[in-house]
Amino acid sequence: MPEDAPRPEPFTPHTPPAALEDLRTRLRATRWPDPAEDTDWSQGTDTAYLRELVAHWAEDFDWPAREAELARLPHFRIPLGGHRIHYVHVRATAPAGPVLPLVLSHGWPDSFWRYTKVIPLLTDPGAHGADPADAFDVVVPDMPGYGYSDRPVGPAPDSVAVAGLWAELMGALGYARFGAAGGDVGSHVSRYLALDHPDRVVAVHRTDGGLPVFAGDPADLSPEERAWFADVSAWSTAEGAYAAVHRTKPGTAAVGLTDSPAGLAAWIVEKLRSWSDCGPDGERGFTQDEILTNVMLYWLTGTIGSSMRMYRANAAIPPAQLTRRVETPSGFSLFRGDVLRPPRAWLERTTNLVRVTEPERGGHFAAFEEPELYARELRDFFRPYRAAATG
Repeated sequence: MPEDAPRPEPFTPHTPPAALEDLRTRLRATRWPDPAEDTDWSQGTDTAYLRELVAHWAEDFDWPAREAELARLPHFRIPLGGHRIHYVHVRATAPAGPVLPLVLSHGWPDSFWRYTKVIPLLTDPGAHGADPADAFDVVVPDMPGYGYSDRPVGPAPDSVAVAGLWAELMGALGYARFGAAGGDVGSHVSRYLALDHPDRVVAVHRTDGGLPVFAGDPADLSPEERAWFADVSAWSTAEGAYAAVHRTKPGTAAVGLTDSPAGLAAWIVEKLRSWSDCGPDGERGFTQDEILTNVMLYWLTGTIGSSMRMYRANAAIPPAQLTRRVETPSGFSLFRGDVLRPPRAWLERTTNLVRVTEPERGGHFAAFEEPELYARELRDFFRPYRAAATG
């Protein structure tokens, strides 16, 4: 580690018993709305399902056991850009060749939680039936205002600023060159890492292309691109109300979501279900305990408001930034159950596209839903770039 680099400190998640007792009291006192006439989630979170989840949360969910599982990962916090950034850092186990450092960026509504299943598959592939030569050193930070990272005191940083923090973090850990990967907001952060630090990012992998921004003549778009733009517009009208709230009035919603655990669960669970490759019950990709672990990381840290404000910050990114082309080698895994999967023509227009695949299972949270598939995608994509990072 460079001598003048900020110094990480070990961190162990720990919840005081009083915080859990307060949570149970609030859950048991939930005031429930009238159920919607539709029971297919078409109006948002299904009340009957949420009642069942909240009852389990209040009476049976063993958070201390879950927290102990999370604490087995090596957690750290480090001062960067006026924030204490939390991250998980796991080095490769028994590598059989050059080790590629890899920074994984999460999205909303999640945190480092997104990658907890995939970390061992990436750091110790030989123990999971894969080639030991494909081992990574994995770094998974929580963005400012998410998880165990500090909530920003002033304005929330946008994805450009967070990419700069990640570059600083990787330098502090001694990684001169590295790979970047992510989805959702983490896709944006990974993109700006590649754009602003092309001498350090050897390749970038993403699970989505983000919302399209095009400053050229629409006639220059391919038929597939025009159809995709129309699909994005229709999806935003039907499903994008949450993002409009986050961009415009996050403080209003944050009051209720920070005060009511049932309300917080409703806000998050509906997205976990609608964006994932799940069955009708919403739990093919996630068990109730896995859902609640994710929700608890928002509840206990009080970060739902600060996470939403990042949308407002990103909405102010200048258009000139949004339309920059990524020249770093780029790969995409467009999982079948994800939303707004872009056509190849758009990816070729906006990036130096070297690989695109369509895994048969998995959705927006593919690293958690299908960790084996996701790990395989990363191994296959980054394999040609290992020497570039270590040479």
